[in-house]
Amino acid sequence: MNCLKFKIALFAAAALFVAQLAPACNSGAKKVLTEADKVDSLHYAQGLKISYFKDFTQVTLRDPWDTLKQRKNYILAERKLLEAQPKLRDSLAKLGILIATPAERAVIYTSVHAAMAEQLGMLDKVCGVCEPEYITSDEILRRVENQTIADLGQSTSPNVEKIISLNTDVIIASPFENSGYGAAEKLGIPIIEAADYMEHHPLGRTEWVRFYGLVFGCRERADSLFRETCNRYNALKEACASVTERPTVILERKWGQTWAVPAAGSYVGCLHRDAGANYIFSEITGASSMHKSFEEVFERGCKADFWLLKFSSKGNMSYADLKREYQPYSNFDAYKNHRIFGCNTLVSTYYDDITLHPDQILADLIHIYHPELVPDHKPKYYFPLSEE
Repeated sequence: MNCLKFKIALFAAAALFVAQLAPACNSGAKKVLTEADKVDSLHYAQGLKISYFKDFTQVTLRDPWDTLKQRKNYILAERKLLEAQPKLRDSLAKLGILIATPAERAVIYTSVHAAMAEQLGMLDKVCGVCEPEYITSDEILRRVENQTIADLGQSTSPNVEKIISLNTDVIIASPFENSGYGAAEKLGIPIIEAADYMEHHPLGRTEWVRFYGLVFGCRERADSLFRETCNRYNALKEACASVTERPTVILERKWGQTWAVPAAGSYVGCLHRDAGANYIFSEITGASSMHKSFEEVFERGCKADFWLLKFSSKGNMSYADLKREYQPYSNFDAYKNHRIFGCNTLVSTYYDDITLHPDQILADLIHIYHPELVPDHKPKYYFPLSEE
Protein backbone atom coordinates (compact mmCIF):
# COMPACT_ATOMS: atom_id res chain seq x y z
CA MET A 1 0.00 0.00 0.00
CA ASN A 2 2.79 2.35 0.96
CA CYS A 3 4.48 1.58 -2.33
CA LEU A 4 1.24 2.35 -4.19
CA LYS A 5 0.87 5.67 -2.36
CA PHE A 6 4.44 6.55 -3.19
CA LYS A 7 3.86 5.86 -6.90
CA ILE A 8 0.67 7.91 -6.87
CA ALA A 9 2.44 10.79 -5.15
CA LEU A 10 5.33 10.57 -7.60
CA PHE A 11 2.93 10.56 -10.55
CA ALA A 12 1.06 13.57 -9.15
CA ALA A 13 4.29 15.50 -8.68
CA ALA A 14 5.39 14.71 -12.22
CA ALA A 15 1.99 15.78 -13.58
CA LEU A 16 2.19 19.04 -11.64
CA PHE A 17 5.68 19.71 -13.00
CA VAL A 18 4.53 19.11 -16.59
CA ALA A 19 1.46 21.28 -16.04
CA GLN A 20 3.63 24.11 -14.80
CA LEU A 21 6.16 23.67 -17.59
CA ALA A 22 3.69 23.52 -20.48
CA PRO A 23 2.34 27.04 -20.18
CA ALA A 24 5.87 28.39 -20.00
CA CYS A 25 6.77 26.55 -23.19
CA ASN A 26 3.61 27.61 -24.99
CA SER A 27 4.05 31.23 -23.97
CA GLY A 28 7.67 31.36 -25.07
CA ALA A 29 6.88 32.90 -28.44
CA LYS A 30 4.65 35.51 -26.80
CA LYS A 31 7.14 36.23 -24.05
CA VAL A 32 9.98 36.93 -26.47
CA LEU A 33 7.86 39.60 -28.13
CA THR A 34 7.39 41.50 -24.87
CA GLU A 35 11.05 41.78 -23.95
CA ALA A 36 12.57 43.87 -26.71
CA ASP A 37 16.13 45.04 -26.17
CA LYS A 38 15.15 48.33 -27.79
CA VAL A 39 12.04 49.91 -29.27
CA ASP A 40 12.74 52.60 -31.85
CA SER A 41 11.42 56.03 -30.98
CA LEU A 42 9.96 56.98 -34.34
CA HIS A 43 9.66 60.73 -34.76
CA TYR A 44 6.99 61.18 -37.44
CA ALA A 45 5.75 57.83 -38.77
CA GLN A 46 2.49 56.70 -37.20
CA GLY A 47 2.00 53.51 -39.17
CA LEU A 48 4.86 51.32 -37.98
CA LYS A 49 6.75 50.26 -34.89
CA ILE A 50 10.28 48.82 -34.85
CA SER A 51 11.48 46.64 -31.97
CA TYR A 52 14.92 45.06 -31.70
CA PHE A 53 15.52 41.67 -30.10
CA LYS A 54 18.62 39.55 -29.68
CA ASP A 55 18.19 37.44 -32.80
CA PHE A 56 15.68 39.41 -34.84
CA THR A 57 13.87 42.70 -35.43
CA GLN A 58 10.10 42.99 -35.28
CA VAL A 59 8.30 45.55 -37.46
CA THR A 60 4.58 45.91 -36.89
CA LEU A 61 2.33 47.84 -39.25
CA ARG A 62 -0.81 49.58 -38.12
CA ASP A 63 -3.82 49.35 -40.42
CA PRO A 64 -4.06 52.85 -41.98
CA TRP A 65 -7.80 52.40 -42.53
CA ASP A 66 -8.50 51.14 -39.02
CA THR A 67 -5.81 52.49 -36.73
CA LEU A 68 -6.97 50.37 -33.81
CA LYS A 69 -5.89 47.24 -35.67
CA GLN A 70 -2.51 45.77 -36.49
CA ARG A 71 -2.19 45.02 -40.20
CA LYS A 72 1.07 43.08 -40.47
CA ASN A 73 3.77 41.71 -38.21
CA TYR A 74 7.18 41.20 -39.83
CA ILE A 75 10.08 39.31 -38.27
CA LEU A 76 13.44 40.26 -39.78
CA ALA A 77 16.42 38.02 -39.07
CA GLU A 78 19.87 37.72 -40.63
CA ARG A 79 19.99 35.23 -43.46
CA LYS A 80 23.22 33.63 -42.19
CA LEU A 81 21.74 33.10 -38.75
CA LEU A 82 18.62 31.44 -40.16
CA GLU A 83 20.69 29.16 -42.39
CA ALA A 84 22.88 28.12 -39.47
CA GLN A 85 19.96 27.52 -37.09
CA PRO A 86 16.98 25.84 -38.81
CA LYS A 87 15.17 25.47 -35.48
CA LEU A 88 15.40 29.20 -34.91
CA ARG A 89 13.93 29.78 -38.37
CA ASP A 90 10.99 27.54 -37.52
CA SER A 91 10.50 29.31 -34.20
CA LEU A 92 10.61 32.81 -35.66
CA ALA A 93 8.26 31.87 -38.50
CA LYS A 94 5.57 31.32 -35.87
CA LEU A 95 5.89 34.90 -34.66
CA GLY A 96 5.00 36.64 -37.91
CA ILE A 97 6.00 37.02 -41.57
CA LEU A 98 9.62 35.94 -41.59
CA ILE A 99 12.02 37.88 -43.84
CA ALA A 100 15.64 36.83 -44.25
CA THR A 101 17.90 39.87 -44.39
CA PRO A 102 19.48 41.37 -46.27
CA ALA A 103 17.02 40.85 -49.13
CA GLU A 104 18.97 39.64 -52.15
CA ARG A 105 16.24 39.39 -54.81
CA ALA A 106 13.53 42.03 -54.46
CA VAL A 107 10.55 42.71 -56.69
CA ILE A 108 9.21 46.25 -56.38
CA TYR A 109 5.77 47.24 -57.62
CA THR A 110 6.05 51.05 -57.47
CA SER A 111 8.40 53.59 -59.02
CA VAL A 112 8.58 55.38 -55.66
CA HIS A 113 10.13 52.40 -53.87
CA ALA A 114 12.32 51.48 -56.83
CA ALA A 115 13.78 54.99 -56.66
CA MET A 116 14.24 54.58 -52.92
CA ALA A 117 16.18 51.34 -53.42
CA GLU A 118 18.42 53.20 -55.86
CA GLN A 119 19.11 56.01 -53.39
CA LEU A 120 19.89 53.45 -50.70
CA GLY A 121 22.51 52.00 -53.05
CA MET A 122 20.57 48.73 -53.24
CA LEU A 123 19.60 48.70 -56.92
CA ASP A 124 21.69 45.56 -57.55
CA LYS A 125 19.24 43.71 -55.27
CA VAL A 126 16.20 44.71 -57.34
CA CYS A 127 15.40 41.93 -59.79
CA GLY A 128 12.04 43.14 -61.12
CA VAL A 129 9.74 46.17 -61.28
CA CYS A 130 6.20 46.88 -62.36
CA GLU A 131 5.06 49.63 -64.75
CA PRO A 132 8.47 50.93 -65.88
CA GLU A 133 6.65 53.47 -68.05
CA TYR A 134 6.15 55.52 -64.87
CA ILE A 135 9.79 55.29 -63.78
CA THR A 136 11.91 58.40 -64.31
CA SER A 137 15.29 57.05 -63.16
CA ASP A 138 17.62 56.69 -66.14
CA GLU A 139 19.61 53.96 -64.40
CA ILE A 140 16.56 51.84 -63.60
CA LEU A 141 15.23 52.27 -67.13
CA ARG A 142 18.63 51.28 -68.54
CA ARG A 143 18.58 48.10 -66.46
CA VAL A 144 15.04 47.31 -67.58
CA GLU A 145 16.10 47.79 -71.19
CA ASN A 146 19.09 45.45 -70.88
CA GLN A 147 16.94 43.06 -68.80
CA THR A 148 19.07 43.05 -65.68
CA ILE A 149 15.84 44.23 -64.05
CA ALA A 150 12.75 42.43 -65.32
CA ASP A 151 9.61 44.22 -66.49
CA LEU A 152 6.77 42.51 -64.63
CA GLY A 153 3.87 44.40 -66.23
CA GLN A 154 1.05 46.05 -64.31
CA SER A 155 1.20 46.16 -60.52
CA THR A 156 -2.46 45.13 -60.36
CA SER A 157 -1.71 41.91 -62.25
CA PRO A 158 2.05 41.28 -62.39
CA ASN A 159 3.62 38.38 -64.24
CA VAL A 160 3.60 35.79 -61.44
CA GLU A 161 5.49 33.17 -63.44
CA LYS A 162 8.31 35.62 -64.00
CA ILE A 163 8.38 36.53 -60.30
CA ILE A 164 8.89 32.84 -59.54
CA SER A 165 11.62 32.45 -62.17
CA LEU A 166 13.52 35.38 -60.67
CA ASN A 167 13.95 33.50 -57.38
CA THR A 168 12.38 36.46 -55.64
CA ASP A 169 12.75 36.47 -51.85
CA VAL A 170 10.70 39.60 -51.08
CA ILE A 171 8.03 41.74 -52.76
CA ILE A 172 7.50 45.42 -51.93
CA ALA A 173 4.02 46.68 -52.82
CA SER A 174 1.68 49.45 -51.70
CA PRO A 175 -1.55 48.23 -50.08
CA PHE A 176 -5.03 49.52 -50.83
CA GLU A 177 -8.13 49.26 -48.70
CA ASN A 178 -10.16 46.07 -49.25
CA SER A 179 -7.71 44.90 -51.90
CA GLY A 180 -5.23 42.04 -52.02
CA TYR A 181 -2.35 40.97 -54.25
CA GLY A 182 -4.01 38.23 -56.28
CA ALA A 183 -1.96 35.22 -57.27
CA ALA A 184 1.21 36.73 -55.77
CA GLU A 185 -0.19 36.06 -52.29
CA LYS A 186 -0.09 32.32 -52.96
CA LEU A 187 3.61 32.19 -53.85
CA GLY A 188 4.85 32.03 -50.27
CA ILE A 189 7.06 35.06 -50.90
CA PRO A 190 6.90 37.71 -48.13
CA ILE A 191 5.02 40.80 -49.31
CA ILE A 192 6.09 44.01 -47.59
CA GLU A 193 3.11 46.35 -47.48
CA ALA A 194 4.65 49.75 -48.13
CA ALA A 195 1.92 51.94 -46.64
CA ASP A 196 4.16 54.99 -46.25
CA TYR A 197 1.91 56.94 -48.62
CA MET A 198 -0.79 56.90 -45.93
CA GLU A 199 1.31 58.91 -43.47
CA HIS A 200 -0.05 62.38 -42.71
CA HIS A 201 3.27 64.17 -42.29
CA PRO A 202 5.80 64.37 -45.16
CA LEU A 203 8.60 63.26 -42.84
CA GLY A 204 6.39 60.39 -41.67
CA ARG A 205 6.67 59.03 -45.19
CA THR A 206 10.41 59.55 -45.15
CA GLU A 207 10.84 57.68 -41.87
CA TRP A 208 9.68 54.45 -43.50
CA VAL A 209 13.07 54.36 -45.22
CA ARG A 210 14.39 53.04 -41.89
CA PHE A 211 12.22 49.94 -42.36
CA TYR A 212 13.43 49.42 -45.93
CA GLY A 213 17.01 49.90 -44.74
CA LEU A 214 16.53 46.97 -42.36
CA VAL A 215 15.13 44.84 -45.17
CA PHE A 216 18.08 45.55 -47.47
CA GLY A 217 20.68 45.42 -44.73
CA CYS A 218 21.71 49.08 -44.92
CA ARG A 219 20.35 50.42 -41.66
CA GLU A 220 23.03 53.07 -41.15
CA ARG A 221 22.60 54.43 -44.67
CA ALA A 222 18.83 54.62 -44.25
CA ASP A 223 19.05 56.31 -40.86
CA SER A 224 21.52 58.82 -42.29
CA LEU A 225 19.24 59.66 -45.23
CA PHE A 226 16.34 60.18 -42.85
CA ARG A 227 18.33 62.48 -40.57
CA GLU A 228 19.65 64.54 -43.47
CA THR A 229 16.18 65.00 -44.93
CA CYS A 230 14.73 65.94 -41.53
CA ASN A 231 17.44 68.52 -40.93
CA ARG A 232 16.94 70.19 -44.29
CA TYR A 233 13.16 70.08 -44.09
CA ASN A 234 12.97 71.51 -40.58
CA ALA A 235 15.49 74.26 -41.39
CA LEU A 236 13.31 75.37 -44.32
CA LYS A 237 10.18 75.16 -42.19
CA GLU A 238 11.81 77.27 -39.49
CA ALA A 239 12.74 79.91 -42.06
CA CYS A 240 9.04 80.27 -42.92
CA ALA A 241 7.76 80.23 -39.36
CA SER A 242 7.97 84.00 -38.88
CA VAL A 243 6.65 85.19 -42.25
CA THR A 244 4.03 87.90 -41.76
CA GLU A 245 2.30 87.57 -45.11
CA ARG A 246 1.03 84.13 -46.05
CA PRO A 247 -0.37 84.03 -49.59
CA THR A 248 -3.54 82.03 -50.27
CA VAL A 249 -3.43 79.02 -52.59
CA ILE A 250 -5.75 76.57 -54.32
CA LEU A 251 -4.55 73.14 -55.36
CA GLU A 252 -5.08 70.79 -58.31
CA ARG A 253 -8.14 70.97 -60.62
CA LYS A 254 -11.39 69.18 -61.22
CA TRP A 255 -11.52 65.65 -62.61
CA GLY A 256 -14.79 64.71 -64.21
CA GLN A 257 -17.61 66.33 -62.28
CA THR A 258 -15.77 66.95 -59.01
CA TRP A 259 -12.64 68.59 -57.66
CA ALA A 260 -10.63 66.44 -55.24
CA VAL A 261 -9.57 68.86 -52.51
CA PRO A 262 -6.69 67.69 -50.27
CA ALA A 263 -7.40 67.87 -46.55
CA ALA A 264 -5.39 70.32 -44.45
CA GLY A 265 -4.18 67.43 -42.31
CA SER A 266 -2.72 65.55 -45.28
CA TYR A 267 0.95 65.59 -46.20
CA VAL A 268 0.04 67.98 -49.04
CA GLY A 269 -1.66 70.40 -46.67
CA CYS A 270 1.32 70.12 -44.33
CA LEU A 271 3.81 70.93 -47.09
CA HIS A 272 2.03 74.14 -48.10
CA ARG A 273 1.52 75.20 -44.50
CA ASP A 274 5.20 74.64 -43.74
CA ALA A 275 6.07 76.64 -46.88
CA GLY A 276 4.32 79.70 -45.47
CA ALA A 277 1.06 79.60 -47.43
CA ASN A 278 -2.60 79.69 -46.40
CA TYR A 279 -4.45 76.84 -48.02
CA ILE A 280 -8.04 77.92 -48.71
CA PHE A 281 -9.53 74.67 -47.39
CA SER A 282 -7.61 74.64 -44.12
CA GLU A 283 -10.78 73.75 -42.20
CA ILE A 284 -11.00 70.28 -43.79
CA THR A 285 -9.74 67.96 -41.07
CA GLY A 286 -8.21 64.53 -41.48
CA ALA A 287 -5.81 63.41 -44.17
CA SER A 288 -8.07 62.31 -47.03
CA SER A 289 -9.23 64.36 -49.98
CA MET A 290 -12.77 65.68 -50.10
CA HIS A 291 -14.69 65.93 -53.36
CA LYS A 292 -16.26 69.31 -54.07
CA SER A 293 -18.04 70.86 -57.01
CA PHE A 294 -16.32 73.41 -59.20
CA GLU A 295 -18.72 76.05 -57.89
CA GLU A 296 -17.68 75.37 -54.28
CA VAL A 297 -13.99 75.66 -55.12
CA PHE A 298 -14.52 78.79 -57.20
CA GLU A 299 -16.51 80.48 -54.44
CA ARG A 300 -13.69 79.90 -51.97
CA GLY A 301 -10.70 80.21 -54.27
CA CYS A 302 -11.54 82.70 -56.98
CA LYS A 303 -9.42 85.37 -55.24
CA ALA A 304 -6.55 83.07 -54.23
CA ASP A 305 -3.06 84.45 -54.81
CA PHE A 306 -1.65 81.24 -56.29
CA TRP A 307 -2.85 78.08 -57.97
CA LEU A 308 -0.64 74.99 -57.97
CA LEU A 309 -1.51 71.87 -59.93
CA LYS A 310 0.02 68.67 -61.26
CA PHE A 311 -0.37 67.34 -64.78
CA SER A 312 1.13 64.63 -66.94
CA SER A 313 2.14 65.37 -70.55
CA LYS A 314 5.17 65.35 -72.81
CA GLY A 315 5.29 69.14 -72.89
CA ASN A 316 4.51 72.01 -70.57
CA MET A 317 0.93 73.08 -69.89
CA SER A 318 -0.08 76.56 -71.03
CA TYR A 319 -2.80 78.93 -69.91
CA ALA A 320 -4.49 78.29 -73.25
CA ASP A 321 -4.40 74.54 -72.58
CA LEU A 322 -6.02 75.05 -69.19
CA LYS A 323 -8.75 77.24 -70.66
CA ARG A 324 -9.43 74.74 -73.45
CA GLU A 325 -9.74 72.01 -70.84
CA TYR A 326 -12.42 73.96 -68.96
CA GLN A 327 -13.23 77.55 -69.86
CA PRO A 328 -14.40 78.65 -66.35
CA TYR A 329 -10.82 78.13 -65.07
CA SER A 330 -10.02 81.49 -66.67
CA ASN A 331 -12.22 83.25 -64.12
CA PHE A 332 -9.83 82.61 -61.22
CA ASP A 333 -7.64 85.55 -60.23
CA ALA A 334 -4.59 83.28 -60.28
CA TYR A 335 -5.35 82.64 -63.96
CA LYS A 336 -5.91 86.29 -64.78
CA ASN A 337 -2.73 87.32 -62.96
CA HIS A 338 -0.70 84.42 -64.40
CA ARG A 339 0.24 83.02 -61.01
CA ILE A 340 -0.34 79.36 -61.78
CA PHE A 341 2.48 76.86 -61.31
CA GLY A 342 2.39 73.32 -62.69
CA CYS A 343 4.31 70.15 -61.92
CA ASN A 344 4.65 67.76 -64.85
CA THR A 345 4.79 64.37 -63.15
CA LEU A 346 5.55 62.61 -66.41
CA VAL A 347 8.99 64.17 -66.75
CA SER A 348 9.82 65.28 -63.20
CA THR A 349 10.80 63.07 -60.27
CA TYR A 350 8.03 64.46 -58.03
CA TYR A 351 6.52 61.09 -57.12
CA ASP A 352 9.92 59.48 -56.73
CA ASP A 353 11.05 62.20 -54.35
CA ILE A 354 7.87 62.82 -52.35
CA THR A 355 8.80 60.06 -49.91
CA LEU A 356 12.55 60.45 -49.46
CA HIS A 357 13.02 64.12 -50.34
CA PRO A 358 10.02 66.20 -49.24
CA ASP A 359 12.57 68.87 -48.31
CA GLN A 360 13.28 69.44 -52.00
CA ILE A 361 9.58 69.83 -52.75
CA LEU A 362 9.23 72.17 -49.78
CA ALA A 363 12.05 74.32 -51.18
CA ASP A 364 10.19 74.58 -54.50
CA LEU A 365 7.04 75.76 -52.73
CA ILE A 366 8.94 78.33 -50.67
CA HIS A 367 10.55 79.60 -53.88
CA ILE A 368 7.02 80.32 -55.16
CA TYR A 369 5.53 81.83 -52.00
CA HIS A 370 8.58 83.50 -50.43
CA PRO A 371 11.43 83.55 -52.99
CA GLU A 372 13.50 85.90 -50.83
CA LEU A 373 13.95 83.07 -48.29
CA VAL A 374 15.63 80.75 -50.82
CA PRO A 375 17.39 83.14 -53.22
CA ASP A 376 19.72 80.50 -54.67
CA HIS A 377 17.10 77.80 -55.18
CA LYS A 378 16.56 76.43 -58.67
CA PRO A 379 13.04 74.99 -59.20
CA LYS A 380 12.92 71.26 -59.78
CA TYR A 381 9.21 70.39 -59.84
CA TYR A 382 6.92 73.43 -60.12
CA PHE A 383 7.25 75.92 -62.98
CA PRO A 384 5.05 78.77 -64.25
CA LEU A 385 2.53 77.67 -66.84
CA SER A 386 3.56 78.57 -70.38
CA GLU A 387 2.24 81.85 -71.70
CA GLU A 388 1.64 80.35 -75.15
